[in-house]
Amino acid sequence: AEGARHVEVANHEEARRFVDELAAAARHKLWIYTRDLDRLLYDREVFLDAVRRVALSGRGAEVRILIHDPKDAVRDGHRLLHLAARLPTYIHLRSPVAEEDRQYPSAFLLNDSGGFFLRPIGSRWEGDGRTASPGQQAGLLNYFNQVWERSEPDPELRQLSV
Repeated sequence: AEGARHVEVANHEEARRFVDELAAAARHKLWIYTRDLDRLLYDREVFLDAVRRVALSGRGAEVRILIHDPKDAVRDGHRLLHLAARLPTYIHLRSPVAEEDRQYPSAFLLNDSGGFFLRPIGSRWEGDGRTASPGQQAGLLNYFNQVWERSEPDPELRQLSV
């Protein structure tokens, strides 16, 4: 896409910057695939403000989060979970249950502007992405949607919404 940048991320500082940039560029949708909700990435005011803006952006607004293991995030009072509990119509959380899905090693963030950030090893910061690459973003989104359909609300997360 015109003016699209390829971004290589080597550490958590660069990861935070790129995640913030992608979230800021999102119009009405964000997708997050994460192992444990990466506190250093996703529990920060600037990111939470972007998620709130996307969630409240009007028709078709939605933030979907697939999280392998929410236990620590729930225990630590992760602010993204609190935001989701306050905006349950727009922010949806599920956990993969199928063994094949639980073995998936990567983590990624996608926006609806064709941007993506993929970390091949979800527990590490290194990864790369593009500010706009609709083809690559669509491939990851297709995978996300397949896993989403097979996933369910985690009991840990259900308690939050009560």
